[in-house]
Amino acid sequence: MNKVSSTVNYVEVTPDRDGQRLDNFLSARLKGLPRSVIYRIIRTGQVRVNGGRAKPATRLETGDVVRLPPASIRESKPGDIPPAVMQLLGRSICYEDQGVMVIDKPAGMAVHGGSGLSWGIVDAVRAMRPGLNVDLVHRLDRETSGCLLLALGGNALRGLNTQIKNDQIEKRYLCLLDGKMQQERLEVDAPVGKYERSGEHFMRVDADGKPAHTTFRLLQNYGDCSFAEAELHTGRTHQIRVHAAHIGLPLAGDKRYSPAARQKYWKTRGLKRMFLHAHQLRFYSENGEAQLASSNLPSELSHLLEELG
Repeated sequence: MNKVSSTVNYVEVTPDRDGQRLDNFLSARLKGLPRSVIYRIIRTGQVRVNGGRAKPATRLETGDVVRLPPASIRESKPGDIPPAVMQLLGRSICYEDQGVMVIDKPAGMAVHGGSGLSWGIVDAVRAMRPGLNVDLVHRLDRETSGCLLLALGGNALRGLNTQIKNDQIEKRYLCLLDGKMQQERLEVDAPVGKYERSGEHFMRVDADGKPAHTTFRLLQNYGDCSFAEAELHTGRTHQIRVHAAHIGLPLAGDKRYSPAARQKYWKTRGLKRMFLHAHQLRFYSENGEAQLASSNLPSELSHLLEELG
């Protein structure tokens, strides 16, 4: 069933939404609207901030006025999310306190609905915690597993967004680089921008892009590939994947940024998805105490390392 809004609405950004990305703000306001539609109405200028065009990643400030166009919104039904998914996510909570939740995201599960998906993790958590304002603080690609940070209320969201602005949230990933790192530590400080190819959007290192900085630390070499930790100092779309490919060491199993022949090779080794796992997340709770959430490498990835070793 669709619910149709026939009028334009103007919404003022409240203090609890200060610092939130525009796309996440709209996702929370227009529940049930596919993510692809949200991006389209922003891109076509139907959404305005203080009368001007904005981008999905625009950070909102208290007092900003957001124009919401008429939209057809799918009303979610409780049956949309399979009970087994709800149970799995319930077991996957690795931290919950003071309005903050960290979920150990399973690989293959999208964080948002859209693009043919009727639900995402954020929708499931909203169903798990009815009555709370559940928002994503950052995103993970569908194939990526590991620590995903969510806010369960306005105060927590504002605090976490402030930490993002001040570079206080530390995100570390485990990855398998298809090639051998020649040093123990490698800093990649290269701007990342978007481009289009054959109707699809890709990211690449681009002098005109946004600043992006990743630190790769070698953990162990396995023949001609390297198991490494990647620390994000910025949060650009596909940043680790693009930086890894830029230095000639694309992520094993990456269907977008690695050569087709290497994708085929890793399939023969039993790797069914990209080798990228968000294993550690450090942030501060509302009372100012440092919190560390961590997630073990999933069995399908650890088994691959055992076979390589």
